[in-house]
Amino acid sequence: MKNSNIEERILSETGALFFKHGIRTITMDDIASHLGISKKTIYIYYRDKNDLVRSFTKEQINCRESEILEIRKNSLDAIDEMVKMMYHLENYFKSVNPAVFYHLQKYHPQSWNAFKDFKERMLIGFIEENLKRGIQLDLYRKEIKIKILARLRIEEVEMGFNPSLYAPEDFKITDVQIALIDHFLHGIVTPKGFKLMEKYRKSIKKK
Repeated sequence: MKNSNIEERILSETGALFFKHGIRTITMDDIASHLGISKKTIYIYYRDKNDLVRSFTKEQINCRESEILEIRKNSLDAIDEMVKMMYHLENYFKSVNPAVFYHLQKYHPQSWNAFKDFKERMLIGFIEENLKRGIQLDLYRKEIKIKILARLRIEEVEMGFNPSLYAPEDFKITDVQIALIDHFLHGIVTPKGFKLMEKYRKSIKKK
C-alpha cells in the first residue's frame, strides 16, 4: 500500500536536487542515496525518472499558478502587480539552476510542453490582463499592442535571468530586472502611470 507522505517526500527531495544540479545530472541512484531509501521503494510510486520529472513539473506549475493568482489578488494596481510579479520571479529563479529548463526541453519533451502550455496559458495571459487593467485605469497608453507586448515582457524576464547575457559576477539580478521593467514601463505608461511608477521605484530603492 502506498504511503502519501513517502510519495510527497520523494517528489520534494527530488525537486530540490533538480533545482540545485539540473535534471540530467541526477540519476535514480542519486535520488535513492539522497533519500536514504532503495530504488525499489521509489519505483513503487514513480515508474521511472521521466515519471518523476512529469510529477515535478506538474507540481511546479500548480505552485507558480497559485502564487501568480495571489499576486493579482493583493496588488493595488497594474503597475504594483507588475513589480510584485518581477520580485516573485526573481526569488524563484534564485533557487533554480538554469540547466533545469534546458534539460526539460532536450530530454523531457512532454514535461517541456506542459511548461510551454503554462507559459502561454498563464504567464502571457497574466501580462495581457495586466495591460488591459492598466489601460482601464489610465496607467498605460490606450494604443499599445497588448498581445505583442505581453510576449515581449515575458521574454524580457527570461532574458534577465540568462547568465550568458548577464553574468552573475558582473550583474546583480535585481538590478537587471529593475532596469528591464523600468524600460518596459517607460514605453507604455501615461503621465498618471509615470507618477505612480516613480513612486514605486523610489520605494524599491529604499529597500
